[in-house]
Amino acid sequence: MEIKYKIWIEKDGRVLFGRGRDDILTAIREMHSLNAAAKKLEMSYRAAWGRLRASEERMGMKLVEVDASEKGMNLTTQAMALIERFEKLERDVAALLAEANQDFASLTTDRKKSS
Repeated sequence: MEIKYKIWIEKDGRVLFGRGRDDILTAIREMHSLNAAAKKLEMSYRAAWGRLRASEERMGMKLVEVDASEKGMNLTTQAMALIERFEKLERDVAALLAEANQDFASLTTDRKKSS
């Protein structure tokens, strides 16, 4: 038995941020390019750009900056903070659910023993 979950942040029923956007930003941070990030994630440039642009518009802040001199892309301070906080939330929830999984496993094991 295992408890499953997915976490994402919405506003007015529209996705602001979640695992997919975290992956896109993390890949941009590593590759310094949206095109390279999309390729790494095996998604189209258009899909990656659409999600990134939608998140920026919905949150009202820039997540990436284009560095024309280096022809690259970098994350904003806000994007770095968002990644850090979202990943902490995922770790915290994973730890909570790991404990809950053990609790449920012991309950079902105890029930089988008493049957």
